[in-house]
Amino acid sequence: MTSIEASLIEALDGGRGAVAADRLCEACVTLLSVDAAAISLVFDGVNTGTLGGSSDRARLFDELQFTYGEGPCLESVATRAPVLALDLGAEVDAGRWPAYGPALLDQGIAGVFAIPVLVAGEYVGALDLFRRQVVALDGSDLSGALVAAELAEMPLLDLLSATTQEPLEPGTPAWAELDRISRDEVSQATGMLVAQLDVDSAQALVRLRAHAYATDRSVTAVARDVIDRRLRLEA
Repeated sequence: MTSIEASLIEALDGGRGAVAADRLCEACVTLLSVDAAAISLVFDGVNTGTLGGSSDRARLFDELQFTYGEGPCLESVATRAPVLALDLGAEVDAGRWPAYGPALLDQGIAGVFAIPVLVAGEYVGALDLFRRQVVALDGSDLSGALVAAELAEMPLLDLLSATTQEPLEPGTPAWAELDRISRDEVSQATGMLVAQLDVDSAQALVRLRAHAYATDRSVTAVARDVIDRRLRLEA
């Protein structure tokens, strides 16, 4: 066992669920050559929640993938393989992540890496790592990131609690429990817009995301305004 692996395991000691996820992300920033880390939850091709983050900014970087519907965590889960975007600017120039990429560059992030997270045989999220400079992950950093992604299974299983004996497949109680750990405010605001605009939930979510995109805000922030009735979207 390497010293990085031992330190990552130690970071989880005594923590459970989201607390352990935050500690793991913080340890990634301390031990690896990255500036921020987050653990994304992905269901049916959508970034539905942030399980853990090294900071509020790290959570924002993850949520931008939900806002724009694209990004490394989604690609990593879809391909079931790591996504290593060393030079985000070059990726954008090549047409990759045309909305998410520029938004992340505006946040001062130059490189992003995503490692899929596997729980009970299902890919349910990704460990996202962010860098301010265009620098490749060296061997120890990459191996540490792979270990951290494996360890991310532990806080996810904590949150499954009583349903961990169930198969983790769409439609099962275990899957529903993971799906519950989502952006609750977005779900609530979406429900309000369904009633206000007389549209279905998919259209309501599109309206939320479009407003967030147009106003350069997170979808969660827009959802809070809808819930608190500070914002009313027109039909």
